[in-house]
Amino acid sequence: MAEIGSQISRDFYGEPVLFLGVLKGSAVFLADLVREVDLNATFDFIGVASYGKRDDAAWESTGEVRLTKDVDQSLEGKNIVLVEDILDTGLTLTYLRKVLLAHAPKSLKIAVLLDKPSRRKLPVAADYVGFTIADEFVVGYGLDYAEQYRNLRDVCVLEGH
Repeated sequence: MAEIGSQISRDFYGEPVLFLGVLKGSAVFLADLVREVDLNATFDFIGVASYGKRDDAAWESTGEVRLTKDVDQSLEGKNIVLVEDILDTGLTLTYLRKVLLAHAPKSLKIAVLLDKPSRRKLPVAADYVGFTIADEFVVGYGLDYAEQYRNLRDVCVLEGH
């Protein structure tokens, strides 16, 4: 976290930043990340849902993403760091990037705790990455399985999923 926070502090030196967390998974990561940033920083949240289907042992996104909670303030002319728990297929972040750029921010960067490039369906990359991981189902530190395990202190592999 400290390394990402330092990089963001250097990249936006002397400028205010709005951290925009993607609910619900990013909440723990966002809270730890903003404490590592030495800038005038505020935060807000945005919510999305992707319609999914059960496919044996895992949920698969159908590619349909919709906004469930919009931001509570104007993004126009602001430096935005979009904070997400995991970059997986890229569907959600591609959608959110399009939505947020329509608000005319000064800049838009993406910070993710975890990057799982082996599952990418759309070409999206994060500007700040905590860890790159293999194609395993992970929970904890905000990440969930059916709304459970978010409160685990560490990221753990959930076997059998």
